[in-house]
Amino acid sequence: MNHQKVSLAPGLYFLATPIGTARDITLRALDILASADVIAAEDTRSLRRLMEIHGVPLEGRRIFAYHDHSGPAARAHLIEALREGHSVAYASEAGMPLIADPGYDLGRAAAEAGFAVTVAPGPSAALAALTLAGLPTDAFFFAGFLPNAKGARRTRLEALRDIPGTLIFYESPKRIEASLADIAEVLGEERSAAVCRELTKKFEEIRRGSLAELAEGARSDPPRGEIVILVDRSHSEPVNASDIESDLRAALQDHSVRDAADLVARMHGQKRREVYQLALQLSKG
Repeated sequence: MNHQKVSLAPGLYFLATPIGTARDITLRALDILASADVIAAEDTRSLRRLMEIHGVPLEGRRIFAYHDHSGPAARAHLIEALREGHSVAYASEAGMPLIADPGYDLGRAAAEAGFAVTVAPGPSAALAALTLAGLPTDAFFFAGFLPNAKGARRTRLEALRDIPGTLIFYESPKRIEASLADIAEVLGEERSAAVCRELTKKFEEIRRGSLAELAEGARSDPPRGEIVILVDRSHSEPVNASDIESDLRAALQDHSVRDAADLVARMHGQKRREVYQLALQLSKG
């Protein structure tokens, strides 16, 4: 038996759960699951299964569902349990709570009401991928899931282009091909990147290369499962504005405004929207 019953002070306990391999859970998390007065989870079935694997009994307790579609009523129920002096454990479906996870409003409400809030930390797909990607780890930015719509996705990527750290995205296998194509086009095809899938599971795979190579790989052999995309920071040198204007003038001789802007923006690693506005001005001059 890996868990033990402990005396928990009243408060909210966030619990990290394995992103794949069940044995990645911490002993402290098992103790809290065995001892909390009230248990809530993003996915009640997966938490119940995890508790069964580790032999943690419910002992008559119910696991309450708390997810994106639970609504304020579920949150109010858990806050009321805190008011009654209970210990409340909330478990993410996989990984660290609040990281692409619905626990934020619950944690904020509990803290604002004056209740103790703590965490039993553990697995995180973002940090596991960062460890394995072979990209710089001194600074990184977790961007979560990109928007589904192409236009919104590209706008979001434009805003992230110049962040001075490794970019980390979560992605669905249904959108991985389209997302990588947009990431390559907006951030630069030569940027180093990695695609990590099924971390800690049987079919764990790390693909490393340029964004162009990874985008092509996603077209020919789409990765499956839970996916993390990582992109190196931009290493481009500052660009002289006169060079951009000169190259635009040359491109406009043989291309449309849109195509000239796309070409020069990629050439200099600049934001397409800004180059397009300049191209419009030059075309009217």
